[in-house]
Amino acid sequence: MSAMYDVINPATEKLVTTIEHLDLAGTDAVISKAAKAFETWRHVAPGDRGKMLRRFAEVVASHKEELAQLEIANSGHTRGNALWEVDNVVNVLTYYSAAPERLFGRQIPVAGGIDVTFKEPLGVVGVIVPWNFPMPIAGWGFAPALAAGNTVVLKPAEYTPLTAMKLGEYALEAGLPEGVFNVLAGKGSIIGARFVTHPQVRKIVFTGSTEVGKSIMAGCADQVKRVTLELGGKSSNLIFADADIAKAAAAAPGSFLDNAGQDCCARSRILIQKSAFDSFMEHFEVAVKNFRVEDPSLASAEMGPLISRKQFDSVQTFLDEPVAFTGTAPTGSGYWMAPTVLLPKNTQARSWREEVFGPVVSVMTFEDEAEGIAMANDSEYGLSGSIWTRDIGRALRVSRAVESGNLSVNSHSSVRFWTPFGGFKQSGLGRELGPDALDSFTEVKNVFISND
Repeated sequence: MSAMYDVINPATEKLVTTIEHLDLAGTDAVISKAAKAFETWRHVAPGDRGKMLRRFAEVVASHKEELAQLEIANSGHTRGNALWEVDNVVNVLTYYSAAPERLFGRQIPVAGGIDVTFKEPLGVVGVIVPWNFPMPIAGWGFAPALAAGNTVVLKPAEYTPLTAMKLGEYALEAGLPEGVFNVLAGKGSIIGARFVTHPQVRKIVFTGSTEVGKSIMAGCADQVKRVTLELGGKSSNLIFADADIAKAAAAAPGSFLDNAGQDCCARSRILIQKSAFDSFMEHFEVAVKNFRVEDPSLASAEMGPLISRKQFDSVQTFLDEPVAFTGTAPTGSGYWMAPTVLLPKNTQARSWREEVFGPVVSVMTFEDEAEGIAMANDSEYGLSGSIWTRDIGRALRVSRAVESGNLSVNSHSSVRFWTPFGGFKQSGLGRELGPDALDSFTEVKNVFISND
């Protein structure tokens, strides 16, 4: 049976709304609807499919303020972040709206005839979205999937379903046929698990914890179901003594405090070359204490609350290492936590090795380039990271040596919709975004035509 679920504002702990969670029968019905819609959607002319995606982008853009307000209330995101997230959905839809007419195959020279390839859509794609960035991560999955001719069943996180549900409404308003883009609110143990076992779901896109990603991957093996996994991270901010130390220190808070540290790309480890440690920490303390943690609806807010009491309690368990200094945060209602800088005793500390997913960073020193690289690579994760240096040769050497899917030099940027995004090691499997994302949502079909 369906159940009701209370959506809570993490900044106030007040009720936002109550929604219905789908049960197993409801989930199966939506998947069947998506499978039926696929038989029509896959044959829509590429130009027409592109026009509908552009219209979808226009409708989303016209509701920018409504979506931003929902994200602030539902997720505790700052106003600046929420507005950016709406823009990201618009930009991703617009980018992939050009893809249907550019879904090129190849003609391959062979003896005895002509050989051509086609990129065929998979069918129904299940997209499982986390609670930390509900809008953008949803768009990274559904936009290229739809562009390639697939239909989509999307499950938002239990905590943060509201913007995804609105996007489902806007898809219909934009003219996408019924069943092409479907949003299913409910429990991962019911909906997500059914995506794994249902034979009509041909691929799963999952963003979330490495533990859950492994279980999804294992479950998909039974049907040899395609998967894209964007999982956990423990990214390093590697700062060399020759860098602009004042600039690196000023930028560092944003690298681990964006979205209250609830970011798989968070630079939650700072590796500072020993000779620059004192100078860096002096500048860094000022920057952390000036970071504005406040009501996320305020335009001045730089950080909001954690998503839930459960997450707040989880982050607290990491605070058993020496504290260098802290920032400030509101008190009273809401899941508020002050930015915290730790000085772990060694590299075996939990705060150094595990994904905290909160406004906490650990700082350690290294002697030389080789030790810095070794410390950065001493992790089961490899999602993102930053390198600060004025030496272009060092920037290139270290970038090639660090085991990570996304790196920035003298920057903390991780995601651009024009470029591929994904992780090394246990941070994931496959790549999202960029010009090649459609390869993950199509199968290559080879056809030989004899000239006899």
